[in-house]
This record gives sequence, structure tokens and C-alpha cells, in this order.
Amino acid sequence: RLTLEIPDTWTAIANGKLRTELKWKDRTILTFEQTSAIPTYLFSFVAGEFEVVTRERAGRTMRFLHRETDKARLERNQERLFDLHATAISWLEAYTGIPYPFGKFDFALIPSFQYNGMEHPGAILYRADALLLEETPTQEQELRRASLIAHETAHMWFGNLVTMDWFNDVWMKEVFANFMAAKIVHPFFPKLNHELRFLMAHYPAAYEVDRTAGANPIRQDLANLKEAGSLYGAIIYKKAPIVMRMLETLIGEASFREGVQTYLEEFSHRNATWPDLIKIFDLSSSINLTEWSRSWVEEAGRPKIKVHLAQDDSGNISELRLQQSPPDSLRPQPVSLLIGKELLPASLDTPDLPVPEATGKSFPGFLLPNGAGRGYGEFTLDPSSQAYLVSHLPELHDPLLRGIAWLTLWDGMLEGTIPPGALFDLAIRALKFEEEELNVSRILHDLSTLYWRYLSVEDRVRYAPNLESFLLERIESSKTDSLKSGFFRTYRSVALSKEGVSKLREIYSGERKIPGVTFSESDQATTALELALRLPEESQGILLQQQESMKNPDRRRRLGFVSPALSPDPAIRERFFRSLHDPKNREHEPWVLEAITYLNHPIRSAESISFIPHALEWLETIQATGDIFFPKRWLDATLWGHQSKEAADLVRTFLESRPDYPERLRGKILQSADGLFRAATLLDR
Repeated sequence: RLTLEIPDTWTAIANGKLRTELKWKDRTILTFEQTSAIPTYLFSFVAGEFEVVTRERAGRTMRFLHRETDKARLERNQERLFDLHATAISWLEAYTGIPYPFGKFDFALIPSFQYNGMEHPGAILYRADALLLEETPTQEQELRRASLIAHETAHMWFGNLVTMDWFNDVWMKEVFANFMAAKIVHPFFPKLNHELRFLMAHYPAAYEVDRTAGANPIRQDLANLKEAGSLYGAIIYKKAPIVMRMLETLIGEASFREGVQTYLEEFSHRNATWPDLIKIFDLSSSINLTEWSRSWVEEAGRPKIKVHLAQDDSGNISELRLQQSPPDSLRPQPVSLLIGKELLPASLDTPDLPVPEATGKSFPGFLLPNGAGRGYGEFTLDPSSQAYLVSHLPELHDPLLRGIAWLTLWDGMLEGTIPPGALFDLAIRALKFEEEELNVSRILHDLSTLYWRYLSVEDRVRYAPNLESFLLERIESSKTDSLKSGFFRTYRSVALSKEGVSKLREIYSGERKIPGVTFSESDQATTALELALRLPEESQGILLQQQESMKNPDRRRRLGFVSPALSPDPAIRERFFRSLHDPKNREHEPWVLEAITYLNHPIRSAESISFIPHALEWLETIQATGDIFFPKRWLDATLWGHQSKEAADLVRTFLESRPDYPERLRGKILQSADGLFRAATLLDR
């Protein structure tokens, strides 16, 4: 039960429905109805200067609070927000057989909320920019928004109605929210390749952690609640849905759904554990799910699956084997090997698996051991297949196959079997022809990572003019506005040559138009920051002019906070960085992360390398005072722009000199530093 006293110009929402509202002088006293039983971590209220939008969908009144000053932006998005929430509720009611459990449904958009969303029943909170998209969003941005709304709505059943018994099972609510969200968004994107969407939405982020020395299992022990925040990350949000889909495949969709319904009914408004759910699934399964769970849910890392291929004198396959390591920790899973256009199913339940069905088949130039995109692991191609795909990937007929092949080759580059320059060249060739936006988004992301982290400074400067010209050409020639936006955002992030930066300046000033791409206030601010980094002599004027032109007070304050990180004066940047040691100056965590990202940009890596030891030393304090995701994001923002052996050695020295350092934070450092370690090794060859 909650009563709030607020200024009479304010608005507020809470978990319960508003019961009474009393005006008294310049104050308002709000009394909310008592809620049903909810866990304490879901208690919430929002109060402040907000506008309220109210709509009715399927007989349910919904409201959302916002502080957006751009009316066109608001009107462009608001109906979609109500539709997405209403569809998610209806789908979940039908799937679970349980009506929405918490009565009223409100949500609030917070300008600098530290999460993308938080599932407080009756009062969901979102970061405003995650829901209020710009006029020409990419397909990936629209998908992320729909998935986020579906995720938070799914929590009303998974996490809110049934809650984990302890935080070692916090992953359960997150895996169900993401797994259900993947199903819910299907109707909104009927033309989308949803297998490819699931692959790109989950595998790259899961692999990014699972390939590191700091990988953690899905289910982790937790002795003390103060460490609960360190449990969160890509393994819970990205790997766990992959494993849950694996479980659904093993026992069948119907049995899976029946088990979920039994679980929700039996434990409504109660606490439950992962073993409780496994017991329910076991009732309808002939598989030893306890043993399956041990290997996939309670062990860290991913299996390594290597292809061994032999051919006879005619070029036909004489032997094909899949070897899984480590052999003493098998991860049984079904995979499908693609040979030409034929998928051969195989069950990876032994360290050395022969595939006799392949014997005698003609070798079509390559084979993919994860040909359906549902296996999980580091798949090492045979040399012939790797060489073929590096040369011919854009020619593959199926967008899903191109996506699977790209992720497999990315692993090969990180493991040192493909030179970064060769993969960079392949990315350019692939992007000339790729029309599937999910693949375009992934390759553009990885292209930028290759450019800034895995190419040497000399190669980067050499590649820059051609890359900039290529991206500008693709902006012009792309068939959709969302593709144009994706190529422009990449151009903005990689522009480096004098001519490339000059063209970006012309786009920013409006002298150069890009048909189909509309620039919002947020886009203008980001472009100003990128220009300030590249034009130090003009930076103060660019940022001051941009700040003065901004109408939204929240976005104006954010730009003002970040601006010192772009100063051409190293002393100002140093003072700003050291000011972040005070927790009060880290209050707006998204602002801090943006500033740290610019402080450590590759363009300034030689100067910012001195920040690394301090950023690591402050980590324990940051964990104690910040949001659950902040420590890892702090590390990512600090290390992303570095590629040198000296930077890698600073991280290693920090860890080696602290043998008793908290294990979970050590893991976070190893996760964030993995790309730095790999880049330093690859560039040292």
C-alpha cells in the first residue's frame, strides 16, 4: 500500500490503482489501492513532471507518462506503443491460460533510465529513447523496441506472478521473458526471417561472453545478495533463450507449453526454483533432463566443434567427423550439417562423431557444421570450407546461411585462422549485395569493430577513404530508408579521412542532403559529438552551438555532461575522468557511459591509456554504488577503444597483482578485455 505527497504540478503512478487524490494548497496527496502479493524488488512508483497519454485496447485502459518535447516524435510513436503492449498481453494470456494478473497497466518513459526497461507490475519503466524512435529507424531498432516491450510484458507472468526463490535463479525470469518475446514479435514482422532474427539477436552476444576466460554458467551460486547484480549479462539474456529453445525442441512444443502452464498455475504468487520447473518437464520427457541441465545450465563456456574432412581422388567425401572438446565435458545437442543444399541431422553426444551419411557425397566447395543455425558452440571449419566462404559468402542463396556463415567466419578471425583484413574485405563485398537487413546490421556492426579494433592504425588510415566512399554510395543506392539510416550511422562512426570528415560536416550543417534520412535532435547531437572528436580546433564551437539549438532540456543536459570528454585539452579530459570517482557524478549512468566511450575512443587511445588502471581500481566501488549492469558497461566503455599490447598488459598486471580479487568482478574484467587481448595478439603477429 502506498500514499504519496507530491507538488501539484507533478504526476505519479505506482504498482496499485489510484484510489483517492486530495488537493491541498500546492500539494497533492495520492493514495493507491493495495496490490496483490509482489516481491519487494518490484515495488515501484514514478513521480515528476510528466505528460500523460491514455488509450484503451481490448477493453483495457492503459496510460503512459513521458517528458518528450518533440510532439511529432511522440505522435509518430505513441499508437504503436499501445498496440505492442496490447498484443503482448493478449498473446501471453492465450499462451499461459492465465489472465493478466495485476489489474491496471501503466508505463513511464524516463529520459536517462539506467535500464532499457524494468518490469514493475502496473508501472513498467522504460528508457525513453528505446521506445520513441526517430523518423527513419532501422529495422533492427524497430525489432529491439518490439522485443523490449514483449520482454517486459512477459515478466508480468514470468518473474512477477511466479518469482525465483533466490537470485541464483534470477535467470529464469529473464530467459522466459526473452524466449516469449521472440515468439510474441512474430505477428508484427510477418515478412521477417525469424530464424535469422533469433540467430542474430542471441548468438553474437552470447558468444561474446562465452568465448572468454571470464565466462560464467547460466545458473550461478549466490552467497550474498550484494553480488546479485554481477549475475546479469549476456549469458542470462542471450545464451539462456538458446538453451531454452533447445529444451523445447527436445521435449516438443506442446509438452513445453503444458509444462509452463502447470508451473505458472502451481506457483502463482509464490516462489519457485529451476529444479521445480525441471521436475514438471521431466513428467512428460524420456530424456534425463537433470543431466542435460547440468551440462548446459550449470557449466560455463561453449563446446568447441571441429570439422575433420577427407576427400578421395574424385573430390568426393571419404570421411567426415565432428570432434567436440573438451571431451570430459560433453554438451549433447542436435546439429544439422549442410552439404550443398542437403541438411544431415547429427546428434553430438560423443567426443568424436563420425557422419557416415556424408561418405561418397560430392563436396560442393564448403560444408557448414551448424547448417540450420540451431547448434551452439565454436564451430571450426575445415580449411577448404573456410577458404571457399571467405571468397564466396555473398553468393550463398539463403539469407540464414549467409548469417550462419558470417558468424562462423567471425569466430575464425578471432581465433587467428582468418586475417582481419581478409574479413574486412569480405564485409565490403558482402554489403555490396546484401539486402537482408538483419545481415546488413550484423555485418555493419562487425565492420566497425574490425576497423577500430582489429586493423592496425596504418591499415585503418589506408582503408578509410575507400570505406567512406563505399558507405556513402550505399546510402544513396539502398532501397529502404532504414538501410540508408544504418549505412549513415556506420559512416558517421568511421569517418576518418580529411575528406570523409568534411562530408560529415556538410551533412551536419545541412549543406549536403541524404534523401530518405531524417535527422532528429538526438541524431544531430551524436553527429556533433563525432565531429568534435575529429575536429578538435572546432569542438567547443560545434558543441556549444548544438547545445544552444536543442529544445529538449533532458537531451541538452546530457550533451552538456558529455562535452568535457570531447575537449581538445587533455587536462580538461583528465579532470572530468577523475570527477567520476565521486558516485554523485555517476548518477546519470547512460551519460557517464557515453562520456567514457568518447574518452577512450581509438582516436585518443594513446592519451586515454592512462585511464585504464584507475577505471579498474574503481570497479569495486562502482559495483557497490551503481546499477547491476553498470560495472560491465563501465569496463566495455573503458576498454573498447584500445588494441595495444601495453593496454592489454595493464589489465593483466591489475589481475595478476590481486589474486584475491572478487571472482565475479574478475570474470567481468576478463569478459570485457577479451577483444583487447585478441587484438593485441593478432596485431603483434
